[in-house]
Amino acid sequence: MREWWRDAVIYQIYPRSFQDDNGDGVGDLKGITRRLDYVASLGVDAIWLSPFFTSPDKDMGYDVSDYTSVNPLFGTVEDFDELVAKAHALGLKVIIDQVLSHTSDQHPWFIESRKDKTNPKADWYVWADPKKDGTPPTNWPSVFGGSAWMFDARRRQYYLHNFLVSQPDLNFHNPEVVSALIDAMRFWLERGVDGFRLDTVNFYVHDKKLRDNPASNWDSFPGNPYEAQTHLFSKTQPENIEVLQRIRALMDEFDDRMLIGEVGEDGLRQVEVMGEYTSGGDKLHMAYSFAMLSHDHHPNHFKNCINEFLNKAPDGWPCWSFSNHDVQRHVTRWANTPELQNTVARQAINMLISFPGALGIYQGEELGQIETDIEFHELRDLGYIDFWPDNKGRDGCRTPMVWDASETHAGFTTGDPWLPVKAPQIAKAVSGQEAKNDSVLLAYRTALAFRKDRDELRFGETSFPSVADPLLAVSRTLDDVRLVGIFNLSDTAQSIPLAGDAKQVGEAHADVVGTTLKLPAFGFAFFETTNAAKVFG
Repeated sequence: MREWWRDAVIYQIYPRSFQDDNGDGVGDLKGITRRLDYVASLGVDAIWLSPFFTSPDKDMGYDVSDYTSVNPLFGTVEDFDELVAKAHALGLKVIIDQVLSHTSDQHPWFIESRKDKTNPKADWYVWADPKKDGTPPTNWPSVFGGSAWMFDARRRQYYLHNFLVSQPDLNFHNPEVVSALIDAMRFWLERGVDGFRLDTVNFYVHDKKLRDNPASNWDSFPGNPYEAQTHLFSKTQPENIEVLQRIRALMDEFDDRMLIGEVGEDGLRQVEVMGEYTSGGDKLHMAYSFAMLSHDHHPNHFKNCINEFLNKAPDGWPCWSFSNHDVQRHVTRWANTPELQNTVARQAINMLISFPGALGIYQGEELGQIETDIEFHELRDLGYIDFWPDNKGRDGCRTPMVWDASETHAGFTTGDPWLPVKAPQIAKAVSGQEAKNDSVLLAYRTALAFRKDRDELRFGETSFPSVADPLLAVSRTLDDVRLVGIFNLSDTAQSIPLAGDAKQVGEAHADVVGTTLKLPAFGFAFFETTNAAKVFG
């Protein structure tokens, strides 16, 4: 029997920005539960909840201080149980974040660990002595700027933090640490969750020898010093495989559960790591990376990402997405003008459904949502504040969902929202799109229904027919039926001759004139033919 996750469409919910039910301006679990009927109406198969655990919220919940409790800001464990029950009744699987690479510095484990060098948890975090001149043990930088090492006067040692200073890294060379994390994951599995999204999954294990990273090749120094190194020793270590195998063994104790990992690496290396971590049937079930969460919108980029994965990990499994809570929304990245935003959004979902593997959708992208312009005084995500204004942080993609343009704050909250709800976002509210037959919302529902109806898109073999840039053609073949999608990844109209007797199917933003397919700016079309037949002349 084929596992549910292989062709699942996973809808990411950012809890604090989805629906506020108690009027405090922050989304909560009860609000999510209330809106699950809407989520199910999209035609998705699962939801992924970003962190809702107890946390001081220095990194919006990605600094966990208790792995088995709910942040009162979001509700209670009982509220979570009700959410799971409602989701399952609607046929939705529930995936939750697990932030295992690091904790908050307020976690009891770290509070004990930093007391001295002999306490029971002294080796639960990555501690190291200074160099003889007092400087940090290695040259490793933090993703958020500065050194990845912070000196602690009590232990007279440095501790590692790949992210914020308040996010000390756990020591995965200590098997007790892995056991404790597995116990925490078991707690949620027993409450009925269907899977985990593992944050920064390749950051777990560090080089035990504490070797310096080499410089990367750059023409001019990057805006963030983190990008000036090739991270050979600070992450993606061979021992990470053993950790993933221990976690997978836990998952295999339960029926029909799934692990998806977030891989953050350099260039196409991230796709290669996706393959390594999902091959063999004893690690992750699938993985995703930032490969398609970039500004690169060229046909060869998408082809190379998919081919690299298929070639390097024939028994692995990918998940592809264009947006999430960490990157600028893809409509803003790819649309050259405001007039093309909805067109780009419609093409994006149709292109995504043509890709093999599972698919990820980030809340609001089904509305064609764009990045919110956040002013300095409105910042809540302080991780990248040192890089303002070149990098405005992640608040712009995290602003609240817009439900009803006629309501206060578009129906997100009756209070003061934690991030602003601005007019450009309100203009894309669900209420207005539900009433239109040409909305982005309808395009998403139509595309996802088309994917469910076409086994070729879910199970078929993948290849890329040769077409000239800026066109991308994706072929999915099952038995003797071939379904081919073609996409114009530019703002200039393109034409291509058709060959044979291919039949146009599904939705399209294109015209067939005689034997020529005319694709407007960001146009697309699907054609069905036999396995051996050509579609384009």
